[in-house]
Amino acid sequence: MPHTGSPQSSAHLYIISFLFLLCALHFYSPVHFPVNEEVKSATMLETIYVTRHGFRSSWVTDGQGNNSEILASPTGIPSDPPLAAYGTEQARELMAHLAKLDPKIDRIYSSPFYRCLETIDPTAEALNLGIFADNGVGEWYGVSRSTHPSPASPELLHTFFPRVSLSYVPTIIPSTKGETIVQIHDRTAYALARIIADIDRGWSEEGKGPRAIIICSHAATDIAAGRALTGDEAFDVKAGTCSLSTYRRRKVPTNPTVVPLPSDEFPIPDTAWRGGNGVGGGWDSIVNGDCSFLKNGEERNWWFSDEETWDSSIVKPRPGEAPEGGPGSVSQSGQMGAKI
Repeated sequence: MPHTGSPQSSAHLYIISFLFLLCALHFYSPVHFPVNEEVKSATMLETIYVTRHGFRSSWVTDGQGNNSEILASPTGIPSDPPLAAYGTEQARELMAHLAKLDPKIDRIYSSPFYRCLETIDPTAEALNLGIFADNGVGEWYGVSRSTHPSPASPELLHTFFPRVSLSYVPTIIPSTKGETIVQIHDRTAYALARIIADIDRGWSEEGKGPRAIIICSHAATDIAAGRALTGDEAFDVKAGTCSLSTYRRRKVPTNPTVVPLPSDEFPIPDTAWRGGNGVGGGWDSIVNGDCSFLKNGEERNWWFSDEETWDSSIVKPRPGEAPEGGPGSVSQSGQMGAKI
């Protein structure tokens, strides 16, 4: 008969086998740790990058809403010029820099004007992302015009830039009657509040979404964006061509913010961004108008000035510096918007 060993030996073998099985389960079974709510809330929109379009071709206006162009606009809109050749070079330099950012860009928003889309399209190609064209972060033309110029339709823009989304709905459409300095700030703040709230809602409902986005816009809108995000009405935002600013979120609301839609009574709903609040919980400026990655550094910076009679104190003139042109920076209405 084969030797089977003593009962004690068999018991020892069973105990050893059981202990081995417990060890295997410990090492190979998934371990579920308690969820840290702070970490959970951090996996939401955390970073907003803001850039300005590149050096553009020129166009002129007579101050009566009649515009003429030096280089024909592909969209057929005289006040919608493309980039100059130098601007396309800047766009490529910007793309090379944006492709290396950390956190990486997960979503792209842009003004629907051609020069902004032309600036950000190489980045969309490099990162394989779509582009949400949003009138809410579009151009500002002041109040000197008879009619506020409008960009081309998404359908037409899509023929030039196939990555432009045809399903995206803009946050707000600027008034065709023009905007004051107060209104451009409030309009930009509202657009940002809507964008942030929509992304937060996606995270809350689906558990996913972008952690970092970029917005490509114009000088005046970029300045307004920096002030609306930080809540600082006097923030001196640098806005050279293809400059890049970075904003980091201070805190994420416990629940996604509900931002009302525009109405006849409230064409620009109040977002209470002033007084240091900022939209979407407030944001800190981490990088302000960086141009170090551009071959020739900062060029064509722009700012609001008080040489016009506006209804707002949100201006910061710079004594001794020659104005670059644009709404609020020159006194001759025929030059309004010339270099934004």
